[in-house]
Amino acid sequence: MFRRQLLAAALGTALLIAPFTLAQAWEGEVEALKQRWEQITTQRAEGQRRHSLKSLSDEAEQLVQANPGEAQPLIWYGIIEASHARERSGLGALGSARSARDALERAIEIDPQGGNGSAYVTLGALYDRAPGRPVGFGNSGTAERMFQRALQIRPDGIDVNYYYATFLEDEGRRDEAREHAQRAVDGTAREDRQASDEALREQARALLSQL
Repeated sequence: MFRRQLLAAALGTALLIAPFTLAQAWEGEVEALKQRWEQITTQRAEGQRRHSLKSLSDEAEQLVQANPGEAQPLIWYGIIEASHARERSGLGALGSARSARDALERAIEIDPQGGNGSAYVTLGALYDRAPGRPVGFGNSGTAERMFQRALQIRPDGIDVNYYYATFLEDEGRRDEAREHAQRAVDGTAREDRQASDEALREQARALLSQL
């Protein structure tokens, strides 16, 4: 009887610890993906990122498959694959953009906050830049809704204000574009995304000087 009680206690403890351990494992892997994405996108020249982003995207996809139902792996797969799409051309770029869109929309179904707005920012950029139907899925109305949702969550975000400003400039709404470019310049960089946020702040300054 005593041995059975010990075994039951051990199993109970293991069941309590296992979910935490698994969560910690994928969280650590997401953090590693994020750091490598930052390094690739901010320290490598355009044209030298494609191969690294493809490898990183494959790793992120494997993490998604290993952790079904978790929003963060999906969000980071979507962000990485969206970056990969920007480095590609033609149908390959569109295929990557679709994969990124699908992953981010699945993530939002799980986490309506979209990873503190990050999923909405990337979706806005994807819907803005992709070609429209029948070739692609680009849609300016959907893009603006995604940016507006991100702004509701993180109104002072450098990323959302910069990408929304570029969208507004393309739409010919220069006064609004100027406002959001300034908000991007004045925004606070996130501790876990400092390099990429500071790079976007510089791009926002450049955009502001042209408006």
